Amino acid sequence: MPPRHWHVMFGLGWLERGNDSNVGVPLLMTSFGMARVFSCAAGIACAAHSLSAQSAPVAVTEAVTLSLAPGQLAGTLLVPRTDGPVPVVLLISGSGPTDRDGNGPGGSPGSLRQLAESLAVRQVATLRFDKRGIAGSRAASIPEEQVTFEGFADDVVGWMRFLAADGRFSRLIVAGHSEGALLGLVALRQAPAAAYISLAGPARPADQVIRDQLAAQLPAPMLVQSDSVFARLRRGETVDSTPPMLAGLFRRSVQPYLRSWFKYSGQSELAGLTIPCLVVQGSHDLQVAPAEADLLERANPRCRVMRIAGMNHVLKTAPADMAGQMASYRGPDVPLAPGLADAIAAFVVTPGGGR
Repeated sequence: MPPRHWHVMFGLGWLERGNDSNVGVPLLMTSFGMARVFSCAAGIACAAHSLSAQSAPVAVTEAVTLSLAPGQLAGTLLVPRTDGPVPVVLLISGSGPTDRDGNGPGGSPGSLRQLAESLAVRQVATLRFDKRGIAGSRAASIPEEQVTFEGFADDVVGWMRFLAADGRFSRLIVAGHSEGALLGLVALRQAPAAAYISLAGPARPADQVIRDQLAAQLPAPMLVQSDSVFARLRRGETVDSTPPMLAGLFRRSVQPYLRSWFKYSGQSELAGLTIPCLVVQGSHDLQVAPAEADLLERANPRCRVMRIAGMNHVLKTAPADMAGQMASYRGPDVPLAPGLADAIAAFVVTPGGGR
């Protein structure tokens, strides 16, 4: 029998069954609570270097703000203690109300914090930031019906220009996780960078990825209804009547964001990219299928592609089933997949982006 109700949660993206299941189904989520599938490179393990484990601090942590109307965005700059300029990576989090560390209501894996700390040990600076309206950037929130994908991309552009003006950095690399991968690509239309990294970023438009997730979970009549809503949103229409059990995904106030988001795809944006690029994908990613990396590779054969065995959406080694992955979604102390940080650092520091 079908579940009695479904619930879409904010943050990392979960569609939870409401009667007899304790295991959520990962979904892509919009920044304000729509379902979306997001992924991190599966299998790239970050070596277990920890700043706290060092006998002396290897990096300086700076709280930074960016004035970008309306309000201020907040972030953390982690700069290695070294002589001379170092490369800097701008880390862009995935969908939902996600903070600078990669945490949200759907889970607290701490993946972006762990990645930043691991890169600092390897002489790579990072900047990670709270999305507009979240945590330290809460004061910069805007009404949900005014939120657009392009607005979030503009925030990324602001941080890119912030880093470009800092003489401590030799080159800027844009790295986005899940939805953040697409945001980074759209931001690159407006501001330059030396290289680009996709961490489990989808290739196809978000509506297609979400639809695949729903198809595996929804009763057939409800899937037909959701298909109709998707089609109308793609045509730029406002949908007043949506399935009650999917109201969290399709509510009227979030539809402007969905319409703006569905216009873009990772493969079309990547196809025109001329700077060095790295695509990272994990084999145990249950939110962004490994096949998405194949599509990205075909879109731009100049990109390096790293497929990491056993890595899940939150960049940690985990079993292939969702029940076995729950600890990695909820545990900020579960280490990154081995080799992830080494692979990213090697790409960042190699002239030409490692291409």
